[in-house]
Amino acid sequence: MANPKFVLGERVAAPTAYTPDVLYPIARAHARDTLGYSATTPMFGVDQWHLYELSWLNTARSPEVYVGRLTVPAHSECIVESKSLKLYLNSLNFTVFESTQSATQTICDDLVRILGTPVHLELFDVAPNDLAGGVLHGTNLDQYKQLPIVEQPTPATLQTATDSLVSAAWHTHRLRSLCPITAQPDWASVQVVWEGPDLCPESLMQYLLGYYQHQEYHEQCVERIYLDLLGRFNPEFLSVQAFYTRRGGIDITPFRSNHPDAKPRVRLMRQ
Repeated sequence: MANPKFVLGERVAAPTAYTPDVLYPIARAHARDTLGYSATTPMFGVDQWHLYELSWLNTARSPEVYVGRLTVPAHSECIVESKSLKLYLNSLNFTVFESTQSATQTICDDLVRILGTPVHLELFDVAPNDLAGGVLHGTNLDQYKQLPIVEQPTPATLQTATDSLVSAAWHTHRLRSLCPITAQPDWASVQVVWEGPDLCPESLMQYLLGYYQHQEYHEQCVERIYLDLLGRFNPEFLSVQAFYTRRGGIDITPFRSNHPDAKPRVRLMRQ
């Protein structure tokens, strides 16, 4: 494969021929090195991508249209840059495949070459019940309406309320971060599920408001939240999942946990 060109932030015409070389990998290690992550840090999970404009041609040269759910393990060597993924998927619009299996296998093979690990792609009809969005459980942090945004997320903001150990969940629909290349805003709902010290929910909301002008990719923001909570409190159980709203026909939902068997929720109506 030729070296891909970084296309985020540039005007690029939609390709009209199968173009796997447009896929652009970004090494996870670059960001993790700045977060204090090491190979001994317990961090499991996946990145789930919903592909709402997935289409190719069947043997009659008629479009097949699906929604795809792409699952990428958190231990993959790289992530794929989202605009390059969009362009790649657009390049399939004029490509003939003999079967849906042939199409999905091609997509997975192309992604494996740049991500360095197997991926999984599920196909759905465009309006099935199993794509209906869910709701988040636990305490809604959006009740804290008087907390101001701050410049950066600061782990020291996170505080415990009591000396007790608790099982709890919190969520907010006010997570906002910025693309590190274009500085355009990305919005998400985020949920934290927890067994550990009695974390003060107001301090958690204040910490999350620190992402309002913070520039990182979606996956990196979630890993920063996860590692800050893990490093500060060492909870028995922790999962962090952010449900980013779609852009360009794609949404990203990164999920991280300190338990290998923890499972992500799949989608919200907001996405």
